[in-house]
Amino acid sequence: MLITYHDGSIRDVAIVDQEVPYPDGKLIVSRTDPSGVITHANQAFVDMSGYPLNELIGTSHCILRHPDMPATTFNDLWATIKAGKKWHGYIKNLRKDGAYYWVKATVIPNIRNGELMGYTSVRRKPSRSKVEQCTALYLQMNMLSS
Repeated sequence: MLITYHDGSIRDVAIVDQEVPYPDGKLIVSRTDPSGVITHANQAFVDMSGYPLNELIGTSHCILRHPDMPATTFNDLWATIKAGKKWHGYIKNLRKDGAYYWVKATVIPNIRNGELMGYTSVRRKPSRSKVEQCTALYLQMNMLSS
């Protein structure tokens, strides 16, 4: 499947309809620069994404965007964090191997001395009921936008 990202770049990926369960008790943490390029990734992020650290650092965070995710979700995320506010939501991420995993994400702007330095994202294990709700909602949103 070809995925086109917001910056116009295109990536060919093999999508596998297989969920990798989010491990209990783990937090995925990453930081990006103001444009969304990854500058830090913890070991839980490396493990869940299936990418080695050196392939994550310096890459746009959208590398994890699963094609089932509606564009409006990310439009809302970016509008919220660019306004200096905290964003919460549920995201289906694409692993390097084509499988996926769900997260409950919180993204906050990193401001130092009044200047935006980038963003920090912390992801937790989502409840199954929220994953099921979001799966249905995102399917409906994608059908309406196509």
